[in-house]
Amino acid sequence: MNDRSPGATGSARGDIDPPPFDPSRIEGLPDEEAARRVAADGPNELPSSKRRGPIAIAVEVVREPMFLLLIACGTLYLVLGDVKEALLLLGFVFVVLGITFVQERKTERALEALRDLSSPRALVVRSGEKKRIAGREVVRGDVLLLSEGDRVPADAVVLSETSLSVDESLLTGESVPVTKSAAAGAAGMARPGGDDTPFVYSGTLVVQGQGIAEVRATGVATEMGKIGKALQLLETEDTPLQRETARLVRLFAFIGLALCMTVVVVFGLTRGDWLKGLLAGLTLGMAMLPEEFPVVLTIFLALGAWRISQRRVLTRRIPAVETLGSATALCVDKTGTLTLNRMSVADLAVGDEVFEVDPKGTSLPERVHDVVEFAILASPADPFDPMERAMLELGQRRLAGTEHLHRDWELLREYPLSRELLAMSRVWRSPDRTEYVIAAKGAPEAIADLCHLPEAEVARLSERIARLAAKGRRVLGVARATFRVGEGLPGQQHDFDFELLGLLGLADPVRPGVPEAVAECARAGIRVLMITGDYPGTAQSIAREIGLPNAGEVITGPELERMGDEELSRRIRTVHLFARMVPEQKLRLVSALKANGEIVAMTGDGVNDAPALKASHIGIAMGGRGTDVARESAALVLLDDAFGSIVEAVRTGRRIFDNLRKAMLYIVAVHVPIAGLSLVPVLLGWPLALLPIHIVFLELIIDPACTVVFEAEAEEAGVMERPPRPLNEPLFGGRGLVLGLLQGLSGLAVALALFGWALSAHDETTARALAFTSMVLGNLGLILLNRAGARPLLATLRTRNRPGLFVGAGACLFLVLALFVPALRDLFGFSGLHPELLGLSVVGAALGVSAGNVARHLLTGGEHVPAARAA
Repeated sequence: MNDRSPGATGSARGDIDPPPFDPSRIEGLPDEEAARRVAADGPNELPSSKRRGPIAIAVEVVREPMFLLLIACGTLYLVLGDVKEALLLLGFVFVVLGITFVQERKTERALEALRDLSSPRALVVRSGEKKRIAGREVVRGDVLLLSEGDRVPADAVVLSETSLSVDESLLTGESVPVTKSAAAGAAGMARPGGDDTPFVYSGTLVVQGQGIAEVRATGVATEMGKIGKALQLLETEDTPLQRETARLVRLFAFIGLALCMTVVVVFGLTRGDWLKGLLAGLTLGMAMLPEEFPVVLTIFLALGAWRISQRRVLTRRIPAVETLGSATALCVDKTGTLTLNRMSVADLAVGDEVFEVDPKGTSLPERVHDVVEFAILASPADPFDPMERAMLELGQRRLAGTEHLHRDWELLREYPLSRELLAMSRVWRSPDRTEYVIAAKGAPEAIADLCHLPEAEVARLSERIARLAAKGRRVLGVARATFRVGEGLPGQQHDFDFELLGLLGLADPVRPGVPEAVAECARAGIRVLMITGDYPGTAQSIAREIGLPNAGEVITGPELERMGDEELSRRIRTVHLFARMVPEQKLRLVSALKANGEIVAMTGDGVNDAPALKASHIGIAMGGRGTDVARESAALVLLDDAFGSIVEAVRTGRRIFDNLRKAMLYIVAVHVPIAGLSLVPVLLGWPLALLPIHIVFLELIIDPACTVVFEAEAEEAGVMERPPRPLNEPLFGGRGLVLGLLQGLSGLAVALALFGWALSAHDETTARALAFTSMVLGNLGLILLNRAGARPLLATLRTRNRPGLFVGAGACLFLVLALFVPALRDLFGFSGLHPELLGLSVVGAALGVSAGNVARHLLTGGEHVPAARAA
């Protein structure tokens, strides 16, 4: 994370200049040549066993129980001699097959898009410019810039390195990282393993240092490809929802099987026609088969992950989609997430004097020239880090033409940032000086330590730091030293005799929209906790600007170290601000929040953030500046690093769960009248009300409705103004199941009443047509009723849902054709309905929907109760 070092910068993300290779002097491949090599060699990826082609999807669909039942029914019709019915039913098999196939392909395309997004990224040099690209776009000959925390995207030879160590355990099984050396002229690639080799391999992890490497092999030509180990980038696992859905499927399947056997036996014993009894049993089996439950869940979660990616948040683990709506604590880094990470040097402090930098000025006071000069010398010549860029830009604008810029100096050695010392130094050779010049920058405490300042001077320095921090500045210290030429350079920075030059105060503006997003989180019952490596004063200034509650109270890293678990558990209930934190302390914060019953979302971008990301319920890695190891540990990847995107993802997660619950409620409700109208006439000795062809017709409405229509439903107005749902809250509570049954029973009562009345007043075909028409219209009413959620029905009618319009229009069109086209009417076993009977079916369907709406009001306590509470 950018805040992992309190005010320090350098080794975590800066590009490097170890001689003789400087990124600013490397051209790399031309873009046109890179494109040609991608076309010739293919993308830099290994085959994924999770990708399914059209044929595999079709085979899986055909094996579904619903299609096997349809084929069985069609075969029975052929045995009974009803060839037209058999052919029509078997024709419907292909129609339903097509719909299901399209849904599966849509889901698979969404998953493939997510896998492409989750490809490890690479920083390369092309046409003389640094570019961050997807790992799958890396080609032979690309120049890679590697830093600590990067996943190596391809097999490559090291051209230059600084303290480069790589974890090759994925290939060798050896847990100890191996060191790397540079060998620009190395021929071919050797096998992995051993220290001081000049080769790095695809899939291995940079654990220390930096390097420049040239790609020698990609894709299946890499060592990883030779082993044949496919990387599964988008993980799938059983979620709580999937387990609950499996229980529902088993329950429905058991009930359905028992009822099917009952129908077959009752029909056979009472009417003596066992073949038709078997047909009636299969019809009821089709009506009761809960195949929609797992399909809906799979489609909703996959498309939900795709929808969240449209909010610039990549879902790497599907369970995060359902967990997002339950988040109660959002732990975020300050730099780059709450702020823009666009640094500018705002203040320069030398001694007791502080000089404010005029953004429009062209010069600087002579007294601060050395501070800027040595801050630049302590940074890469072509920096990636925003703070280092700010220093370089200030020097180029204000010190141009002076003796303080040294493009002709030679870099001899770099002492990188470490956990023990949050400072870095660079050793330079000047062509006109007799000693080496060392420039250091880092956390002010670390610089003070390097300069061996007395306690009184450290106290005065702390006062100056506090004044800058109170202005919201990020503070760095700068120091210099010299070392006699001819003597061997020491092994550590402490062996130099450093002199403190001064402090830099860097400003980082708050991202637009962050205060509004923090306020939205408060309304949604989500606590926002800011974690930063900066000073308390800096953190408090930003906290007040974004509207963070209780910004005056802060816990610092040293305080956390001294704090017991019980005290931390108590204080973390009210404290929202944590300053001077190091990444290792994040894990303790996550544990304390979880112990208090919070559902924790945690952001991070560094190697050391990985344990906290894994421990949190929702780990969120930074996509713009984060390391590969952080992304691999996280459930979500924030593609633009913006806090507002996290809040939008939470909003989308709540919408997904609301709509999923509505779809499941609809599935329960719609199967009640279908099953009842298949079962009750058999038990009462009436003619069969529903035949397999009717079930198939209804399935053509149900399948698109419970997937496409409900998935596309807009979020409700109060989705971010209600508390998070409990993580262990079931999809169906008792009230939800009762509500679905009551909605279904309302429609069943109307259909049975119409069917029974029509049998006495008309004939069987009229009764069947009347009951079926009321069921189709009632089905459309159930879609509207369950889409409504917490809204009035009229408001739902005015809410745009294009798939809903298509499904409704298509159902009405096919119903009209079935009722009034003679050939179809005969196949459906209908007779024509007079206008008054059509009006009666419309009124009956309206009564059923109205009764279901009354049940919704009674069980939810009113229309304005959120949909998530309705179940």
